[in-house]
Amino acid sequence: MSIAIVDGYSTGAALAARLHHLGVPCSHIQSQPDNHDFLRRTFDPGHYTRDYGFIPDAAHLGDLLRRDGTTRIVAGSESGVTLAETLSHALGLPTNTPEQRAARRDKNLMAAVVTAAGLATPRTYLATTSAAAARWFTASGLPEAVVKPLDSAGSDGVRFCRTPADVSDATESVLNSRSVFGHQNTAALVQERLIGTEFYINSVSFDGRHKVAETWRYTKQTRPGGGPIYDYEEPVPASTAEARLLREFTFAVLDALGIRNSAAHTEVMLTRHGPVLIETGARLGGATAPAVVERHCGMSQTALAAAALAIPSAFDAFDDRELTWSGSLRNVEFINHHTGRADRGAMTRAATLPSAVKVCPAVEHGEPLQPTTDLLSTPGFLYLAADSTEQVNRDYALLRQWERQGLHTGDTMVPADSTRS
Repeated sequence: MSIAIVDGYSTGAALAARLHHLGVPCSHIQSQPDNHDFLRRTFDPGHYTRDYGFIPDAAHLGDLLRRDGTTRIVAGSESGVTLAETLSHALGLPTNTPEQRAARRDKNLMAAVVTAAGLATPRTYLATTSAAAARWFTASGLPEAVVKPLDSAGSDGVRFCRTPADVSDATESVLNSRSVFGHQNTAALVQERLIGTEFYINSVSFDGRHKVAETWRYTKQTRPGGGPIYDYEEPVPASTAEARLLREFTFAVLDALGIRNSAAHTEVMLTRHGPVLIETGARLGGATAPAVVERHCGMSQTALAAAALAIPSAFDAFDDRELTWSGSLRNVEFINHHTGRADRGAMTRAATLPSAVKVCPAVEHGEPLQPTTDLLSTPGFLYLAADSTEQVNRDYALLRQWERQGLHTGDTMVPADSTRS
C-alpha cells in the first residue's frame, strides 16, 4: 500500500501524519508551482517517503506514480481535488465519478447538478460582468445576495450585498482578483443570501458508502463592508433531529455530485423550508485539530478518512448514528482588529484561558497582520472545552475583549490577572 496526497496542507497534513503513524508510506504531490502562505506553512515533509513536487505533465506524473506502486491518490486540500481525481481515474484507482468532476469545483455547476437531483440550492446567477450581475439582482427581487468567486476557499472574496450597486462593486472586485489558489477569476457567482442556521458536515465516502464523522454549527460575524468572518463552531450530537436531517440531505448531495471515494466538507443552511446546500468540497474540512475532536467524541474526519484508506474494516465498523460529544466544546477563530505585526505572546496568553485545550497559530511572530476579513487572514484558532457551557462562554468573551485591546499585535498589554476576571 502506498498513498499519494495532492497538496497535503491544512488538515491534509494531519491526514499524512495519521497515515504515517499507521505505518502507511505516503508521497506528496504539488498541484501548482506555488501556494498561498496560509496553506504552505502547514506542510510537514517529515510524514512523506517521497515528495514529487510540482510536475506539470500529468501523464508523466501518472507514469511515476504507477512505477512507484501507488495504490490510492487523495486530495489533502481543496486545491488538490481535481488533480487527485484526474490521476486516480487515469491509473484506474478508486476515486469519485469523472462525470461530475467539474461540478465538484465549479460552484455554479455544483448548484445546477444538485438542483437537477431535486435538492434545494440558492437561486444563482453566473456573472461575467458587473453590470449583468446588477441587472440580475434587480430582476430577481431578492432582498440580499451573496457574491463570491466560482473556485476559491476560506470565504475569500465573499460579500453580502443589499443593492444593485453593492452587487456590481462586489462582482467587479471578484473579476479583478485571483482566487486563493492563484487563478484569475473570470466569473463571479451571485446567489440568494440564505436565512437560517448554518452547519457543516464532515463526511467520508468509501465505495459509495457515506458516513458522517462530525457535524458542527457555525456562528459567523459580518465584517465591515459586508462579508462573513468565522466566529466559532460547536458540535451537534448525531442523535438530534437537526443532525439526522442534515445527514440524510448531505448523503443525497454526495450522491448527486458523484462523491464515492473521498472525504467531503459540506456546508448547509437549515432554513424554515428545510436544508439548502451552500457548497460541498470533495476533501477534508480545514482548520481543525483532529486529536481534540477525537478526545471529545471518539472520532474525527481525519481518523475516519485514514481508516477508509488503510483499515477498511474500521470504517465499516463505525456507526455514525451513535456519535456523542462530551462536555462543552467550541472551536474559536481568532479575530484580529489591528494593523501591526504578529506577537507570539498572543498565543501564550490565549493558552492561559481556563478552558483552552489547544491553540493553533496561523502566523509567525513578527509577520505583518491586517484586521481579519476572512478565514485566510485570521491569526489562527483555538479550542475551548469544559464541563460547563458557562465556563466556555466566559473564556470566549474574555478572548474577544483581549482581541479588541490588540492581543494579536501586542498593542495593549493584557493584565496578568485578567483570566480571573
